This record gives sequence, structure tokens and C-alpha cells, in this order.
Amino acid sequence: MAAEALARDIVARAAGKKATDMVVLAMGGAVSYTDFFVLVTGGNPRQTQAIAEEIQHRVRPRRAARVEGEREGEWILLDYIDVVVHVFTPAARDFYRLETLWGDVPRLELPADL
Repeated sequence: MAAEALARDIVARAAGKKATDMVVLAMGGAVSYTDFFVLVTGGNPRQTQAIAEEIQHRVRPRRAARVEGEREGEWILLDYIDVVVHVFTPAARDFYRLETLWGDVPRLELPADL
């Protein structure tokens, strides 16, 4: 599956678990280790865990090369190599502000109904 298609599939899976504030950053020109960052927010650690679990179980045949933060649920990272997924609680997303840090990279247009 191409990187952009994978990023869009991940967004759809996250939306199915009521993730909010979904953003896909095209990182290809900014970093060498991935093509896209997918940033989503869950209302609390339990919801972030459910979002991450849904992504891991539904994005087939891909399997995350690395998963971090699942136990705590504040910031869960799923590394699919060409797509890195960040699932945040609102407080963690506000604290780390990845959109601001990478504010100069292009964003993928997402469907308005997400």
C-alpha cells in the first residue's frame, strides 16, 4: 500500500473511533525517516488506546514496526515506517504542538465529513 493511501486509511480507522482534530503532515521533504505524520486526538487515555487498537487491528496487512505509549495512553506512537501515527489526549497534543513544530510542511486535504 502506498504511503499516502496508508495515511488516509489510518485516518478513516481513527475517525471510526471518534478521533478528532485529524491532520496528516507530508513529511517527505522535511525528514528522512518517514513520508507522513498522522496526528489525531482522543478525549482521554482510554479513547486513545481504543483508537490505537483499532488502527493496529484494521490496517492490514501492515503491522506497526514499533508501538510506544500504549499503557499510559497520553501519547501513543504507531510507527509504520513510511507513516508515523501520533494519537494524543488533548493535554498531550497541546503540550507537544507537533503541528506548530512542523508548521511549514504541507498537509493532506482530508474529507470534510471526518
